[in-house]
Amino acid sequence: MCVGFSSQDGVIVISNKQIMKPKTIISWVLRLAGAIILLQTLFFKFTAAPESVELFSQLGAEPVGRIGVGIAELITSILLLVPKTVWLGALGGIGLMLGAIGSHVFVLGIEVGGDGGLLFILAVIVLLASTIILFLHKDEIKNPLAAV
Repeated sequence: MCVGFSSQDGVIVISNKQIMKPKTIISWVLRLAGAIILLQTLFFKFTAAPESVELFSQLGAEPVGRIGVGIAELITSILLLVPKTVWLGALGGIGLMLGAIGSHVFVLGIEVGGDGGLLFILAVIVLLASTIILFLHKDEIKNPLAAV
């Protein structure tokens, strides 16, 4: 069995068979991380967890904002995991996390409800992951108006 890395075409080779490009591996790790974080926080929004209700009440957006953001996070998670729409999911993740980070910085504070800043940190992680994903998939972005 031959294991190696070809720097010429950027492909990991095992037994002379192409397995996965490092770009693909990085993309999937970031996509899964982003989707898992979004889906995990989504659970609290859809179940009306007291922490989530309190957070959106402070923003003056309870319950419509909480449910709306939850739906947007669900759609973004799905888009991140579908290969043909990954760039669109990355854009959604960037938009959602800029809103979340802005809410923390200007209204809620970094630490909310004694969480030690965890929600803020998770938002930053998803923002960074989505930005890298968008960069990795920039060549796949099509003119969305061309299909109309």
